[in-house]
Amino acid sequence: MREPVNRTILLLDIERFSRRDDVVQAVLRRTFNKIVDQTLQAAGVEATQQYCEDRGDGLIVLLSGDVAKTVLLRSLLTTTPELLHEHNLLASDSAQMRLRIVLAAGEVAHDPHAGTTGGLVGHDLNQACRLLDADVLRSALAERGDEHCVLAVSAPVYEGVVRHGHRGVRPELFRRADVTVKDGVLPAWIHQGAAADRAPGAATAPAAAPAAGSAPVPAAGSAPVPAAVAAPAPAPAPAGAPQAPAAGAVFHFHGAPVIHGSLVGGDQHGVSGGQVTGDVVLGGTRAEDDPTDGSRS
Repeated sequence: MREPVNRTILLLDIERFSRRDDVVQAVLRRTFNKIVDQTLQAAGVEATQQYCEDRGDGLIVLLSGDVAKTVLLRSLLTTTPELLHEHNLLASDSAQMRLRIVLAAGEVAHDPHAGTTGGLVGHDLNQACRLLDADVLRSALAERGDEHCVLAVSAPVYEGVVRHGHRGVRPELFRRADVTVKDGVLPAWIHQGAAADRAPGAATAPAAAPAAGSAPVPAAGSAPVPAAVAAPAPAPAPAGAPQAPAAGAVFHFHGAPVIHGSLVGGDQHGVSGGQVTGDVVLGGTRAEDDPTDGSRS
C-alpha cells in the first residue's frame, strides 16, 4: 500500500437517485459529471491535480494540496448552484437534481488492485463519507425548498479556512451540527444557503413622508414627540356684528354697479366663495329706481 498523503476530499451525492428509472438515472449521471467538471474548472483545478472515483449516484474527488480550498469553496457556493439551477429550469419533474456536498481534508492512501477500480483507504475519508450520509445533512437539503444543494465542511476545513472569513467565504453563514457516528460524535458545519445569504445591516426602504397635519412618529428608543396642538377655533361673532372678510382676493364695490344685467346696490365687500351682504337684485332694478312701479311714493 502506498503511503497516505494529505488530500482535499470532495464528496457529492445525488438526492433520491435510486427512486428514478434507468433512463433518468443515465441522464442524471451525465449531467452530474458535467456539473462537477465545470465546478472544478471554475476553481482552476487541472486534470493532473484530481483523482475521481465513480460511486454510481455520486463521486469521490481527491485534490492535491496545491489546490486552494478558498477558491474551491467559492466555486461550490456559486458555480455549482448556478449550474444546477440551469439544469432544473429545463428538466422534467422526474429529472430534477439536487446534491449533498461535503468538503473535508485529511490523510488518504491509495491501494489499487489489478483488475479493479478504487482502493482508497483512510480514516478521514471514512468520516467524510459518514457525514455525507448523515440524516442531518439529508434533512438540511429537504428543508431547502427550491434550493438545489447543501454544503457541509469538516472540522479541519472550518477551522483552517472557513472561520477566517476569506473573500467569498462568510463564516456566519455556517452552523455547527454534531453528527453521531459509530466511534463518537463528528463535528461539521453546514452552510445555511441562499435564504440566509443577506448582508448584515441591509438598508431598509425609506419611510413614507407623514401626511400633512399628522403627528411625527418618534424613532425607536427616543422620547415621544407630542402631537401638534390645533389652534382653537375663533369664537363666533355677536349677532349683528359685521363679518370679517375671509382670507383671499377681496373685491370692493362702491355705488351700484351692474354685473351681467344684475344690479348690486350699496357698498359691497365680497370674496370668491365668501358672503355678500346688502341689497342684491339679479336680473332687474331696485323698486325705487323703477319709474313704472306704482308702489313708489
